[in-house]
This record gives sequence, C-alpha cells and structure tokens, in this order.
Amino acid sequence: MSLGRLPLPRLAGLAPHLAGDDLAGAIDRMAARFAGREPDIESFLPEDGRFARLRREAAELARRYPEPAARPPFYGLPFGVKDVFHADGFPTGAGSRLPPAELTGPQAEVVSRLKSLGALVAGKTVSTEFAYFSPGPTRNPHALEHTPGGSSSGSAAAVAAGLCPLALGTQTIGSVSRPAAYCGVVGTKPSYGSVPAAGLIPLAPSLDHVGWFTPDVGLAAAVTAALRRPFEPVPETGDEQPRLAVPAGPYLERAGEAARQHFAGVRSRLEAAGYEIFELPAFADFDQIEARHRRIVAAEALAVHADWYARYAELYQPKTRELLEAGRTVPEEQLARDLAGRDRLRDELTAAMDEHGADLWISPPAPGAAPRGLGSTGDPVMNLPWTHAGLPTLTLPAGRDPQGLPMGLQLAARWDRDEALLAWGAGIERALAGGDG
Repeated sequence: MSLGRLPLPRLAGLAPHLAGDDLAGAIDRMAARFAGREPDIESFLPEDGRFARLRREAAELARRYPEPAARPPFYGLPFGVKDVFHADGFPTGAGSRLPPAELTGPQAEVVSRLKSLGALVAGKTVSTEFAYFSPGPTRNPHALEHTPGGSSSGSAAAVAAGLCPLALGTQTIGSVSRPAAYCGVVGTKPSYGSVPAAGLIPLAPSLDHVGWFTPDVGLAAAVTAALRRPFEPVPETGDEQPRLAVPAGPYLERAGEAARQHFAGVRSRLEAAGYEIFELPAFADFDQIEARHRRIVAAEALAVHADWYARYAELYQPKTRELLEAGRTVPEEQLARDLAGRDRLRDELTAAMDEHGADLWISPPAPGAAPRGLGSTGDPVMNLPWTHAGLPTLTLPAGRDPQGLPMGLQLAARWDRDEALLAWGAGIERALAGGDG
C-alpha cells in the first residue's frame, strides 16, 4: 500500500504544535526540555549530537521553505520513532541485544511520509524487546517508580513529558492504548491495515497496527489525515453526539475495582454532558478470544524470528523466548481457525452496533493505573479484543486516580470509521477536560 501524494486536510489542532517562524528557537527550547526531563525518563535512545543534527535539519528546512505560505503542513514538527521502525540515519535495535546489522531495512513508509510533510525526526524512542513484554529503562513521567506501559513505552513517555508532540508506536495487543492511558496522553490505533506497516520489524503481522501518541485529539486527527489511506473527512455534525455502548459481560469484569469505579465516574460525567450511554452485552466468549489472539501472536512471532532465533537464541530475553517457544505448539490448522476469528469478531461487534444504534464503544483502557515497578509493562487485556477485531480505537486522558496517576478512557468505532471516531473523540475530549475522574 502506498501513501501517495494526496492533499492533506488542514485540520484544527495542528497549529499549536508547530514552531512557526521561530524554528531555531523551538529546537533550543526542545533541547532545554530534554536536559531537564530525559535523564530521569529515558524515553529516547541515546544519540550523540542530537540537537546539532536537528539544528542542521531545521536550518535546511527553513532554507527550502522561506515563504510561510509554501511550507508543508508539519513544518518543523519533531516526532519520535519507536525503535522497531527503520529510519534513515538511525540504527534499529528493536529493544534487543541482537546485532543491529541483522535488523536493517528501508525507511518505514510512515516515517518517510511525515518527513515529506516537514516533520523532523527527534530520534528513536525506547521499545520493549521486539515490541513484546521485556521492558527497557523508560519511566513514567508522572511517577518515576511506575511503568509507562509497553511496548511503545518511550513514545508515550516522550509525549507525556513534552519532549515531542508526536511519537510513533505500534500495537499488537495493547501497546498504544495502554501506555497512552498510563502516561496521560492521546493514543490513536487506526483500523487494521489502513496505515502501511512497511519498514517495520513486525511482531505478528496479522495483528500489528501502526499508531501514534499526541497531547490532544486535534493533532491526532491531523496525523491520521497524513498517514491513513483513504482519508475521508467527516461532515460537520454540529452538536450531534454519538450513542455510547458499554460492553457488558466478562470483558469488563477483567478491569480492576479501581478502574471500574473510575470508569463509572467517567460515564457519569459524560451523561451529565448530554451523552446517551447504555450497556450492550459483548464478548461472551472473551476467554476464547484472548486465547485465540495470544496463539496468533506466538505463531506469527515465531515465523518472523525463525532465522534470527535459530542463530541468536541466547540473546533473547526470557519473556520473548517463552513466546517464541509457545509458537511451536500452534498447528497450522489452529492458526487458520484463529485468524478466521478476527473477521468473525469484527462482524459480531458491527452487527451489535447496528442492531442497537450504537456509534462508539467505551471501556477502560487498562485494568487500572500504571503499576508500580519497572519489571512489568502492565496488562493489555482491556485492549486485546479491539485489536483482535482490527477496530479503530482512541484512548483519551480522563482524570487521575486517588494517588494522582493518570487514568484514561478507550473509545472504539466501527472498522474503517476512523474519521468519525476522531470527530466524536474531540467532543468527548472536551467533555472530560479538567476532571479528576
């Protein structure tokens, strides 16, 4: 799939994140923020001369586009690149100990697209090992002794700390939605396959989604317009609000008590803002959905890593080795049945929405706030069914828990209705602004 050279809509919410005429000053301010926050957070991979490089690239950009009216839409916007995407001039390590020479590849298509629109690569952000569960050093900017989530840990933390307004991530189970919730930022996971994954070291290609983190829905929508094909702007809806469905049943019961209480508070706040919210039974076979998803991850990860694992097994972390060994136990016939379940689940969710007039699903994006400790990235179970079905999701900041840790809200729309999701998400973002949940 090619991103092409289609026109980019100028969406509200982008301008506050751009440098304008003071691109050199913006790089200086970014360097100061890095000096103050990055040593504690460790969201980016180390890079000698990072800001000398960025100043050169910014100067070249300014020379190329001296007239403001001719500048590309993302002129001077710095963005982080999760270290499973290839980016020219940067080694790719995928959070692993494998030799970087083994992991080379052409620049990711999404990186090329953002650069062509004037964005500047701020650097590579920390990933768990091969976007699975073995964490890197990154800490949660809101509480350094807590995880930022995974696997897109560095990208979520970098945006939360104000080091860059945009960072790319990936999601195979919950690696955008969960860290977005833990770090208190917006996490966007588009419909499966609508954003190219070319130039990405995959974990499980049938489930991998390219996603991104931003401070707000406005910038998330602009990035979606830039990267998703096709992009179809939704018409103005005035004050029209979506009908929100809560997926009642065994899935929702997997959230912890604190998360359920917070979700009930968020629901009350949205109802007070005029939203119609109702419960709709879903995921009656949730245990089977979860098992199916995890078998696909294991089997496809083994296929991706077969050559590397055969030669470098001793360099893999125990959690990743356990995953790859589990992949050996999945017969081809079982994998085929499990893959067929993705479309079936998508159809079931769509049919339920159609029958009951639901526009969006709402749910907790994690079983609770970010857990204490850096040895685990938390549980992605609340994100898993939406990823399995390939539906677009948007995670929004939704207040804090009693300890002051960020809490979020997860929205899911029909497949291929990403633009409607973002349009409605902007209204829900406004309704939730300023509350503690």
